[in-house]
Amino acid sequence: MAQSSTQQYARTPLYEAIAGLNAKMTHFGGWEMPVQFSGISQEHAAVRHAAGIFDVSHMGKFAMRGPRVLEKLQTLVPSDLSRLQPGEAQYTVLLNDRGGILDDLIFYYQGTNADGEQRWVAIVNAATKSRDKAWIDAQIQSPPEGDVLEDLTKSRILLAVQGPQTLQYLQPLVEADLSILKSFTHTEATILGKPAFVARTGYTGEDGFEIAIEPEAGKQLWQQLVDAGVTPCGLGARDTLRLEAAMPLYGQEIDESTTPLEAGLRWLVHLDSKGDFNGRDILEKQSNEGLSRRLVGLQMEGRRIARHGYSVVGDGEVVGTVTSGCPSPTLGYPIALAYVPTHLARVGQSLQVDVRGKMAPAKVVKKPFYRGSRV
Repeated sequence: MAQSSTQQYARTPLYEAIAGLNAKMTHFGGWEMPVQFSGISQEHAAVRHAAGIFDVSHMGKFAMRGPRVLEKLQTLVPSDLSRLQPGEAQYTVLLNDRGGILDDLIFYYQGTNADGEQRWVAIVNAATKSRDKAWIDAQIQSPPEGDVLEDLTKSRILLAVQGPQTLQYLQPLVEADLSILKSFTHTEATILGKPAFVARTGYTGEDGFEIAIEPEAGKQLWQQLVDAGVTPCGLGARDTLRLEAAMPLYGQEIDESTTPLEAGLRWLVHLDSKGDFNGRDILEKQSNEGLSRRLVGLQMEGRRIARHGYSVVGDGEVVGTVTSGCPSPTLGYPIALAYVPTHLARVGQSLQVDVRGKMAPAKVVKKPFYRGSRV
């Protein structure tokens, strides 16, 4: 897509360090970001077999505190956040009143102090950050009872260090025992003498950590990890990694026209354990009456690659649309995600994808395509 020559793109505090590594840059969500360093395949392999580091500082970072934060957040998502204990996290989705997905995000519950003030952190997508902030803050402030949202996006670097060897690279720099953290837990720790937020989460299907820290310390952390042998990675590898793990990308697999049930995110919908929330009636109806379409994994049965927007064909008719696709560096064949009618969504179903006018055979396979080292 052509970009306006006058449009200004934001840069993270790591821009100069990244540019110094001769990264190929791209525009993403209003930011100038690295798409690759040494090459997508090499970076992908580093995360699958060793450790890679991503600058994800463009993502929105919110801190929320107050006596009724939980109660107010509960109305925005289908997941029961009251299940979380201090130090735990929940991947979930913000919903509109039609059950459509405004964004996917992670809420981290830090705990409640003696005065009853709850502390929460949320990490949201860059492209939807402003809308998410307004959406969440409107609920936090309704009514205003001492609950506040603080936007930390520009004041914190966010690094994702991912791969089966991540712990051995990161642990020497952190004044806390990271080995005791389970997947989707988090802690506050000291890194390079500065306070940091450390979560055992990620978007690659591998074990790893995400670290939010002030910019100068974050620059030092990036450099020390790269010098130690952690591979710098860009958005290209991030996309192939998340696709192998069948993790949705906002704007492709999920958006305001899709519900979490259609997107295969039923495990986020806790109808039995929580009260009212945006879109609950729509999700109850879909749950009771069934879905007309589902997001499925496709394995291409040749070398042709299914790309976003390509038509899926079944019984000689266009029946669906590819949302994401790529050659899988790990598996050695092309894979894709697509929405198809429920009756064509069973594993083993034969379909075709219209790849620039040529019919490419594909079959529905179980998701994820690949399971990594996530603890």
